[in-house]
Amino acid sequence: MAKTRVLVEFGMGSSLRREDYTEAALRALKDALWHNSVNMAELFGFPKQAMIVDAEIGVQKPDAVDVARLAEVFPYGQPNITVRQGGLDIEKPQGGGRTVIANAAVVVSFDMEAVQ
Repeated sequence: MAKTRVLVEFGMGSSLRREDYTEAALRALKDALWHNSVNMAELFGFPKQAMIVDAEIGVQKPDAVDVARLAEVFPYGQPNITVRQGGLDIEKPQGGGRTVIANAAVVVSFDMEAVQ
């Protein structure tokens, strides 16, 4: 397979009150995906399902993220989601909990051998 990267997008999401790592990660993914219309499949003459989508999410508590919910964000393509240590937890004053911040990087690639 000649996996070739054609697009990289970045996003940020937060959970201001509930300390919900999955929700912050979802918002980061949506922020990255909704920045533009990903029409690369048509450009290369591929079906949209041929898009290989590698998403990397950074949060302070990776095990608290429901990866299955993240996969539901992608309307097509072959998503591969990795959640790792990253993002930020910002403590609120007087022990009022924390704000959770997630970062996302979304990379779209194609198997270019399929073009030939």
